[in-house]
Amino acid sequence: MTEVHLVEHAPAKAVPLPDAAGRALAASKIVDAVPDPYEPGLWRLRAGSKVGAVALDVPGGETTRLRITPKVPIERLFFLLGYSLYPHGWREGAVDVARHDELLPAFAHAVERQTDRALRQGLLQGYRPAEATAFVVRGRIREAEQIRRRFGSPMPVEVAYDEFTTDIAENRILRAAVERLLRLPDVPRVVRTRLMHQRARLADVTPLGRGQAVPSWQPNRLNARYHNALPLAGLVLDGASVEHLPGGLQMNGFLFDMNRVFEDFVCVALREALTPYGGHGTLQDGNVHLDEGGAIRMRPDLVWYGESGVPLAVADAKYKAGRPQGYPDADLYQMLAYCTSLGLNNGHLVYAKGNAPHAGHVVRRSGIVLHQHALDLGQAPAVLLRAVSALAERMVRL
Repeated sequence: MTEVHLVEHAPAKAVPLPDAAGRALAASKIVDAVPDPYEPGLWRLRAGSKVGAVALDVPGGETTRLRITPKVPIERLFFLLGYSLYPHGWREGAVDVARHDELLPAFAHAVERQTDRALRQGLLQGYRPAEATAFVVRGRIREAEQIRRRFGSPMPVEVAYDEFTTDIAENRILRAAVERLLRLPDVPRVVRTRLMHQRARLADVTPLGRGQAVPSWQPNRLNARYHNALPLAGLVLDGASVEHLPGGLQMNGFLFDMNRVFEDFVCVALREALTPYGGHGTLQDGNVHLDEGGAIRMRPDLVWYGESGVPLAVADAKYKAGRPQGYPDADLYQMLAYCTSLGLNNGHLVYAKGNAPHAGHVVRRSGIVLHQHALDLGQAPAVLLRAVSALAERMVRL
C-alpha cells in the first residue's frame, strides 16, 4: 500500500505511483497530477483546495491512500463548517477532535462523540406519515385506494395515519453517517469500535438506500439534543463518496473543498452580521444579469437587499492566497460587473488572509469603488466573527 501525505496548496511532491492510479488522480481533479518528465514511474502531485482522505484501489495492484491536510487547524475547520450550517447554535468548542491531526480521524471521532451524546437518553421519537392495509380503522380511510383495490368490499381497509416511531429523519441521518464512516479507510480502530456501538443503537432505524436523498430535518425544541450531531452527520454524507472509474478502479474518498467552505462561512456570517441593519440577503443570487436582455447571468455570493427590494451591497468570497503583486485582477473585473448590473457604487471582495492589505480601487469614469478585504482564518472564532461584523458595518455605511 502506498501512503501519500500532502498539504493544501503546498509545492508539488514526487511520488511513485502506478500509471493507472496517477491517471485516475489526474482525471478526478482532486489533486494536480502529472507524470515526472525525468523519472519513469514517478508522478508529481500537488494539492489544491480539496482536503481530506482518498483511497484508490487498482485491480491487481496495491491501494494508494492519499491524505490532504488543510492549512487551517482542524478545530477551526470544524467551526467554519458548523457555523455555515447552523449559525445560531454552533460555537467554538462544540466538538472534540481528541488531538487528531488528520481530517478523517478527527471527523470520525467528533461524529461518534456527538452521536453518543444525542442518543444517551435514548432514540428520539416522532411522527411520520404511514399507510397500511388493516382490519381496524386507524387515522383516515384512503377512499380512492379502497375502491381501486377492494372493489367496494368493506374489509380490509386502506388507511393512512401518523405513526409515532424512532424511524424518523434525524435518526436515519445519524445511521447513514455512521455507516458511511465505517466504510471509509483510515478511521482509527478505537473510533471504529465505538461507531459500531452507535450503529447497534440505531439498528431499528431504516437505512438510506444507495442514491437515496438525505431526509430533511428542522431544528426545534424536541430535537435539541441532536443539534450538534446532525450538522456533522450531514457533512459526512456530503463529503464522502465512492466512485467506480474505468478499468475497474475504485476511489473511496472523504473530501471538502476549502473554496466552498470559505465561501459558505463568509456568506452566512455576513448575512447574520447584516441582519440587525434591516433588509435581507440572498446567497448565490441567480437573478442578476449583466445585459438588458437577461442572457448573461451572474451569481454573486451575497447580495444584500433593503426592505423595498433595492440592492444595498454585494460581496464575493475568494479563498485565494495573496501574491506578491496582490490579488488577481480578474476578481476586480468580476466585482465591477456585479456593481454595474446592481447599480451599486461599492463592491466587496473577501479573501482568506494573504499578503495584501485592505485596498479600495476607484474605477475610472464610473466612481465605483472595489474593496478588497482579508479575513485571518487563524484567529479564534470569536475574533473572526467580530472581524466579519466590522466588515458588515463598513458595507452598510459606505
